[in-house]
Amino acid sequence: MPPDLPITVHHDDGLAVVTIDHPPLNLFDGGMGAALVTALDELEQLDPRAVLFRFEGRIVTGGVDVAVFGGLRNAKAATDLFTALVSIAQRVAALPCPTVFAAHSMCLTWGFELALACDIILAADRASFGLVEATVGLTPAMGGTQRLAERAGTGRAREFVMTGDRYDAATMHSWGVVNRVLPADGFDDAARAFARRLAAGPTVAHAATKKVIGAYLEGGVAKADADVPAVAGALFDTEDLRGAIRTFLAEGPGHATFEGR
Repeated sequence: MPPDLPITVHHDDGLAVVTIDHPPLNLFDGGMGAALVTALDELEQLDPRAVLFRFEGRIVTGGVDVAVFGGLRNAKAATDLFTALVSIAQRVAALPCPTVFAAHSMCLTWGFELALACDIILAADRASFGLVEATVGLTPAMGGTQRLAERAGTGRAREFVMTGDRYDAATMHSWGVVNRVLPADGFDDAARAFARRLAAGPTVAHAATKKVIGAYLEGGVAKADADVPAVAGALFDTEDLRGAIRTFLAEGPGHATFEGR
């Protein structure tokens, strides 16, 4: 990835660590949009076993540089921008491996929408979240409203978006949006360790889990029931499953290692 972009991707033994560093507030602007697309191109090409999205700086992000909106001349230009943003969220959601988002502090608008496209959201106990687009007469346009509704229900999504308020990590955890709240002290190390654990696991099976959940979201339990036999059955052609079964029978549980094959 070119060094002048505000995102770097570091690959470490199957884990891709995507670091956003665009001081002072990690705002979304044209450069950030281009960097997200470039990072996704790299992730899709190199096929990591897990991905961690993390941010440098005092806060995760203060949102979007409002100058981006000021430069949109008409509804078509805005629609084109939002189509591109939704595509970014869709590509993150479609990555065939576990994706983890680490929020160490305040996380607004596009950053939270990126988080909602990930599988797992980790938050430091001091973190807060907001979709504050209503302050400029806008509604979230990167998929945040619908993905929040998917996790927390439509009533919570309406409240969250319409008030434009910030909600703390504990509240987001109680709503089922944040998966784990961790101490701020040592948060980055804990997030990396969590992501490495997923990267070292049966990542082909994790991809299958994502397929089953996708089927459920598409057509409920009936659709997932129809798909799961073939999805799970295909895992018996993987080296990971067959090796883990052999290890289990020979040594008991907890001794298998996985290579993502």
